[in-house]
Amino acid sequence: MSTDERPENLTSETVTPADHEQRLEERGSNRSHRPQSRRFIEFVTSGWGERPPSTAVRAPVADLTAVRRSALSGQFPGARLVVPAGAFKVRSNDTDFRFRPHAAFAHLTGLGTEQEPDAVLVLHPVPDGTGDDGSAHRAVLYMNPLAGRDTPEFFADTRYGEFWVGARPTLEDVATTTGIATAHVAELRDALAKDAGEGGVQVLVVPGADAAVEEVVARLRGEDETGEADARLAEALAELRLLKDAYEVEQMRHAVAVTIEGFEKIVRALPRAVAHPRGERVVEGTFLGHAREVGNDVGYTTIAAAGEHATTLHWTDNDGRVRPGELVLVDAGVEVDSLYTADLTRTLPVDGRFTDVQRRVYRAVLDAADAGFAAAVPGARFRDVHDAAMRVLAARLEEWGLLPVSAEESLDPENQHHRRWMVHGTSHHLGLDVHDCAQARAELYLDGVLEPGMVFTIEPGLYFKSDDLLVPAEYRGIGVRIEDDVLVTADGNENLSAALPRDPDAVEAWMAALREA
Repeated sequence: MSTDERPENLTSETVTPADHEQRLEERGSNRSHRPQSRRFIEFVTSGWGERPPSTAVRAPVADLTAVRRSALSGQFPGARLVVPAGAFKVRSNDTDFRFRPHAAFAHLTGLGTEQEPDAVLVLHPVPDGTGDDGSAHRAVLYMNPLAGRDTPEFFADTRYGEFWVGARPTLEDVATTTGIATAHVAELRDALAKDAGEGGVQVLVVPGADAAVEEVVARLRGEDETGEADARLAEALAELRLLKDAYEVEQMRHAVAVTIEGFEKIVRALPRAVAHPRGERVVEGTFLGHAREVGNDVGYTTIAAAGEHATTLHWTDNDGRVRPGELVLVDAGVEVDSLYTADLTRTLPVDGRFTDVQRRVYRAVLDAADAGFAAAVPGARFRDVHDAAMRVLAARLEEWGLLPVSAEESLDPENQHHRRWMVHGTSHHLGLDVHDCAQARAELYLDGVLEPGMVFTIEPGLYFKSDDLLVPAEYRGIGVRIEDDVLVTADGNENLSAALPRDPDAVEAWMAALREA
């Protein structure tokens, strides 16, 4: 019989491919076997108790996010600013990656959970001084709110339904927490279209955050818009994060502290890593488990690079052996629930003691890092940190007889021979993204003047590949990086990760104490 003739109690479990022709996009539902009968729907949507009363309170960061939005407002008077949280990203077939909102959205709202997929923050232009906190904009957060238990979404939607992924907050709860007016995401299109178009309100959207929202904005603006203004918005949002406020610094301190705890667990796990055929995975898994226990996730894919693998800058396969007598380079950071992340690297002797050659390379890198710290003071330029570290490494490479020219000649921008053994930069800004503020202009980033409140890494390294015929055999296969997170202060800087030992003697003593505990 045809599907139109099915009895009302016929469910999806009894429907076979022979019963009806499924469209391709429908076939993923074949795995779910969800009942569809009217009696089931009546039954599953009834008999539920009252939801508990709301416990939402205004978040401590809400006052600061208002200041951030006001600062952005002042740069774009009269424009409508669209900042999407982003949508789910497919990992494989019909399974998604864990959702994480766009950094700009998190920075302006203070939201950092997994409950905001498809949300969009819009700053609507209003007469100057009449907006939020006297600004030229009124913020509205458009969200997909908690659905009623009498809706199909409640039990049938595997991506958003409460039965599948838990209850989302209500619009009222989000408004209370963030201090931002809220509306249903279904109202977004009309809200964006108001007074938009040729000669009307200019609508800007953060590029790359949500393709569907970008498409809506593009249609409203017409084909003549180039998107250059969108790039300016992304740039402004990145530059807004160059200076961290008190809340952000507090979150960075927390992220660093729990990351250090993760490194302690790694040291304790090294004997198990040595015994395992994929010991690097033991190191990675130890840290990942810790990050999920104490925070939201890792801030980026952990690098657990033992032996020769440490000479590959972004080694993330993490499938190799961890052998006594070698070094293991661990580059890892915990992303806390607010989405701020640490970014630390330590290069550890697997059996707890550096060899003479390992210590020699390690000391050179540490001296370069210390030179970077000495340069990271208010009034200096960001690139000065890198230059200071490079002077030390070039001098040490000359001392070892590895440079074909003098250190001074190598440092000439037209030469740079020393960079063969350290091709990456020494520093990058850090915060909601591990490479934070990446869309900032070069004059405010690379050539920017250091100011109190900036947080960035200092991470020089030396990497001698095992087949590098320009270095003595004793150096080959050794890779060392030391990375710390630094806060620029009014009178200098603070090493936020100073509690994680850096000096080689201190590293050995720290590892021994952890293994004996």
